[in-house]
Amino acid sequence: MSTAPVSTTQTTHSDGRVELAPGVEPTDPRFANTDLLPVPVAARRWTTYNFLALWVGMAHNIPSWTLASGLIALGMDWKQAVLTIALANLVVLVPMLLTGHAGTRYGIPFPVFARASFGLRGANLPAMVRAAVACAWFGIQTWIGGEGIFLLAGKLLGHGWQTAAPVAGYPWTQWLSFLVFWIIEMAIIARGMETLRRFENWAAPFVLVGAVLLLVWIASKAGGLGPLLDQPSRLGWGSEFWTVFFPALMGMIGFWSTLSLNIPDFTRFGGSQQAQIRGQALGLPTTMTLFALLSVLVTSGSQAVYGTPIWDPIALAAKMDSTAGILLALLTVLIATLSVNIAANVVSPAYDLANLLPRYITFRTGAMITGVVGIVIFPWKLISDPHVYIFTWLGVVGGLLGTVAGVLIADYWLVRRTRLRLADLYRPDGIYWYTGGWNWRAVTAFLIGGLLAVGGSHGGPFPADGLIPVLEPLADYGWAVGFASAFALHAALAPTRTRRRASAA
Repeated sequence: MSTAPVSTTQTTHSDGRVELAPGVEPTDPRFANTDLLPVPVAARRWTTYNFLALWVGMAHNIPSWTLASGLIALGMDWKQAVLTIALANLVVLVPMLLTGHAGTRYGIPFPVFARASFGLRGANLPAMVRAAVACAWFGIQTWIGGEGIFLLAGKLLGHGWQTAAPVAGYPWTQWLSFLVFWIIEMAIIARGMETLRRFENWAAPFVLVGAVLLLVWIASKAGGLGPLLDQPSRLGWGSEFWTVFFPALMGMIGFWSTLSLNIPDFTRFGGSQQAQIRGQALGLPTTMTLFALLSVLVTSGSQAVYGTPIWDPIALAAKMDSTAGILLALLTVLIATLSVNIAANVVSPAYDLANLLPRYITFRTGAMITGVVGIVIFPWKLISDPHVYIFTWLGVVGGLLGTVAGVLIADYWLVRRTRLRLADLYRPDGIYWYTGGWNWRAVTAFLIGGLLAVGGSHGGPFPADGLIPVLEPLADYGWAVGFASAFALHAALAPTRTRRRASAA
């Protein structure tokens, strides 16, 4: 075990941010490369606006839109849908800020942060779970972006574009659109995090303007906002509503539960804790609620105009007769999808894969692997049905990731009192090596919490009475069950000496 005093291996600044001491640089290629090392304090320059723009850019995207409009399709009225999403984002903001604190304080990405609780090797378990989810999301978003090019370009190029010869069930032009969008994404991410920061800064307001213009268009078609607001709930406020509300709430939380884990990948560049806290608090719940309001109003308008709710904004935009409107919609879809997909679904697995094999995989290599995996998972099936999308996909993902968040937050805030030894996160003779690089306590909490959270999954591809029938009643509360059970278990299992060490540090 490492016996070097913390004061000789790391420097704590007056604002609480910590960096490695001069001359201390982990070199073990099994656990360190330039992308995984702590960001020096001098290079942590993200401001409140940068974090705000990041969230505006990530919130204003097609799957966020379909979350809200999907609730309308499930029978809610606009007030119920917006309430559900606003509450979910207030809930998920809490673990977002708690895990984000570690990134800003220590300048480390999510997989390195996870080493403190799971061990240097054990951290690959939550990292690979998170990476797998991100790769799936990347595929979904890339398919959506390609679909936007295909449908909207078809309105401009004529009937032959959309009726081209089919390949594997889809016109070859749709596959071409998918490939073009994928190449654009890879080109941007290959330029690194600073390019991403600049892209998010200008993409965020552009997408919001595009969404507002879509609302203006559908409102004019409906004859004003009145018909958009008058669409009644098919669920009421009785038991039928609550039956839908709780699994929908967990699904909404599950949507951003991915970022509640790997937000340190971004907050590690934070200029201060205030910058990341204010930026996220202003950016996530407010913009998601505003975007949800735009979404449900537009979807309600489509129901008033066309007799059925059109919850896919691309399909709705394709109904425009104006060439200029279609071009604007196409550009908005491309920028919105690029903004969220690169930030939310490429950065994380790039770091996660680098953590798996630092000697061979850099951030850029990890990003390319993510891109390849994302195009071979056939993502379009996940979003073809709002029931499957919200309840099955988001519910299961949220349950698993809530479990990881419970372990991380219990370990960092309750067990270690936010005190970490930076150098030991990169070497096998440090305090985070545990047993062969694995902390059995964290793994146990993760496995039991995950079982409780998703063991009762039902509907869609799962049995009607749940995978494990006795756990079926818990399935609709997957994220909350996973988070709470893993938090409690990990805190209970933590050895007393670790708590004493944290208190004395």
